[in-house]
Amino acid sequence: MAAKRPSRSSSASSARPAARAARKAPAKTVAKGPAKARAKLPRKVAAGTRPATTKLAKAKAKAKASAKAPPALAQVVLAALEDMKAVNVKAMDVRGITDITDMMVVASGTSDRHVKSIADRVVQRCKAAGYRPYGIEGERDGEWVLLDLNDVVLHVMLPRVREFYALEKLWEKGAAKGS
Repeated sequence: MAAKRPSRSSSASSARPAARAARKAPAKTVAKGPAKARAKLPRKVAAGTRPATTKLAKAKAKAKASAKAPPALAQVVLAALEDMKAVNVKAMDVRGITDITDMMVVASGTSDRHVKSIADRVVQRCKAAGYRPYGIEGERDGEWVLLDLNDVVLHVMLPRVREFYALEKLWEKGAAKGS
């Protein structure tokens, strides 16, 4: 003889036949009731509460993001040049002249070893600040080291090489517009 099931409350038993009918009925015949239409409506915000995207919340998020932002690349490069005592540093904004970079920095070192160490220090500082150099050329000879940081291109040269190539005259706005 089969054991009898315990009786259930009246509210559970009244909902049960409807659930059985929905399971037995084919998927095509299941009626779309008003509950499904209500699910698509946007939720109402309770009176007196503000949505999460207020001006204050946006300002706090912006302040938080700016606090974590790394220092500007040009500032990192110029600080490293000053730290290594680079001679005759000249930073030129070339955004209106060329598309390859935003800033061109030209600096001199007193010897080939000084030129190499300046370039190495700039690379170290940039990596520490989260900027990756895209290319370094001329480290072997040390007369002219070119460091490509995408937004900043750095030329570190010996004074005689710098005088011969005269990059400042080439990239100054007045000379470039007159050509």
